[in-house]
Amino acid sequence: QVHLVESGGGLVQAGGSLRLSCAASGGTFSTYTMGWFRQAPGKERDFVATIDWSGGSTYYADFVEGRFTISRDNAKNTVYLQMNSLKPEDTAVYYCAADPIWRDMWRAKSYGFWGQGTQVTVSS
Repeated sequence: QVHLVESGGGLVQAGGSLRLSCAASGGTFSTYTMGWFRQAPGKERDFVATIDWSGGSTYYADFVEGRFTISRDNAKNTVYLQMNSLKPEDTAVYYCAADPIWRDMWRAKSYGFWGQGTQVTVSS
């Protein structure tokens, strides 16, 4: 059982930056695929980014457009999402997710473990 806790969300002006963190416990973090998803009010949970166990493979949603970077520190059991050039449409609750298997990692149902989410609000 993996327990995930996100942090780092908040209110930022358009064009600003935030770094989200997700601390994992209760499992072998270094073997897990990690992902970030987001959900805006009234919308589905959307894929943002994913990273494999080693950090050697990363994938991003098209809307990221080079603005976000996912990374991990296996020694600290933490995955990060650096978000730059934020836009009002990036406003959402951001969720961290984990799964031991690397398969269809852009699909939310591919992840077995989820955090509680952290709110990101970007003002115009």
